Amino acid sequence: MSHSLLENLITTKKARLAVIGLGYVGLPVAAMFAEKGYDVLGIEIREDRVRMINSGKSPIEGDEPGLEELLTKVVGGRQMRASTNYEDLRDRDIILIDVETPVDETHTPRYAALKSACTNLSAVLKKGALVIVESTIAPGTIKGTVLPLLQKNGLKLGQDFFLGNCPERVMPGKLLTNLRKMSRVCGGDSPETASVMVSLYRSIVEADLDTTDWATAELVKTVENTYRDVQIAFANEVALICEQAGADVFRVRELVNKSPFRSMHLPGAGVGGHCIPKDPWLLAYGVEGSEVPLRLIPAARAINDQMPIHLVKMLQNALEKYHRPIDKTRVLVMGYAYLENSDDTRNSPSAALIGGLDALGAEVVVHDPFVEEFKGDVFAKANGCDAVILMVRHDEYLKLDMQKLVKNLRQPLVIDGRRVLDPQNAVKAGIDLWSIGVGS
Repeated sequence: MSHSLLENLITTKKARLAVIGLGYVGLPVAAMFAEKGYDVLGIEIREDRVRMINSGKSPIEGDEPGLEELLTKVVGGRQMRASTNYEDLRDRDIILIDVETPVDETHTPRYAALKSACTNLSAVLKKGALVIVESTIAPGTIKGTVLPLLQKNGLKLGQDFFLGNCPERVMPGKLLTNLRKMSRVCGGDSPETASVMVSLYRSIVEADLDTTDWATAELVKTVENTYRDVQIAFANEVALICEQAGADVFRVRELVNKSPFRSMHLPGAGVGGHCIPKDPWLLAYGVEGSEVPLRLIPAARAINDQMPIHLVKMLQNALEKYHRPIDKTRVLVMGYAYLENSDDTRNSPSAALIGGLDALGAEVVVHDPFVEEFKGDVFAKANGCDAVILMVRHDEYLKLDMQKLVKNLRQPLVIDGRRVLDPQNAVKAGIDLWSIGVGS
C-alpha cells in the first residue's frame, strides 16, 4: 500500500483503524475516530475491560464529560468493538499504539507493554499499514526499540509498513476536550508519512498538526512535561521559602504573575499521574551515557517527590501544640487520586504521604469520592480522627462543610496541601489550619 492509497482510505473513511491499549488515551481516541465514521477495533489485554467496553460502558470512572455517552453511541452503532486477540488486526490499515511506558525505581524505562504490542503486531501486520505510537517514550525509542521489533519478521520500513510517532496530550477529566483542542506533533519516517498522519488526525483534532521526524516528536512530549515538572518544583521551593519567611505563597504568586511574561505555577502536595513523574526520566534516559550534565531535572524531581513528606513533617509540628505524638494519631487523608475529580491513582502523592505516616506509626483513614476503595461517608470517616490532610482539590471537598467535618475530630486540625480552604475563613470557623506555602 502506498502513501496515496492510505490518504485515499482516510479521506473516504474506508481506512480500518485499530487502537492497542484502551486506557485513558486509547479508549477516547478509538471512540472519537469511530464517531467520525471509521471502523475501529480496540485491542486490550484485560478481558473485564473488553466486556465492559463492548457493552457500551466506560471503565474509566471520575468526571469524564461525554466519554460514556460517546462510547455507548459508537459501540451501539457497531463502529467500534474491543478484543483481546491480535489476530483480529490482520485487516487493519492504521494501528495506533497507546500502552503504558513506565519507569522503574532506577528511572529506567520499562517497555514491557510496548515491546509486547510491537512483537505481537509484527506477526499480523498488514502489508502497507501505518503504525503510529502515541505512548510517551524516551528519545530514540522509535528507532532503537519499536522499529527493530516491527521488522523482526522480515518486514521492511517504507515498503511493507510505515511508522510514525504522535505523542498524546491528554489529562483525566478533559480527555475528549484535550484530544479535540490540543495541538499534536506528527513525526513520520518520511515527510510523506507525516503528511498522511496529519490527514488522519485532522478527523478529530481542531488545533495545529505539525509535521516533523521521530526524534523531534519524541522530544517535544518529554520536554513539555519536564518543563512543567521543573516549573512546579520552583513553585514548591518558593512555597517552602514562604513558610519560613511568614508569607503566603499564593499571594506571592499572584503578584509575581502580574509582571509581563511571568507564569509561576501552583505549588502543592506533590506531583502525580502517569506523565509528569515519569517523563523527565524518559527525557534524561535519552542522553544516558553521554556527556550531557543532568542537574536541573533530577533536582526538580527530588523537590516534587518530597512534598508529601513535607506535609508529614507539617503534621508533626502541628501535633506538638496538642502534645500528641504522631504514633498515637489517627489521620484522615482526603483524596487519593492524583488529580481532582478523577479516579486516576497512578503515582498518587497520597500514596507517598500514607507511606510516610505509616512509617511513623500513625493510623490512616482514607477518603476519595472517585476511587472505589476509598468511597464512603467522609463525616463518618472523620469520627475519632485527630487531624485531616487535604491532598486533592475535588469539587466535593470545595463544597464540603469543613466546620461540620472538623467537629467530628478530636481537635480542629487541618493540613491543607492543595489550597482547598481559604485561610481567613478557616480561622473564623475555628479551624487550626496549616496550609502549604503559608508561614505563621
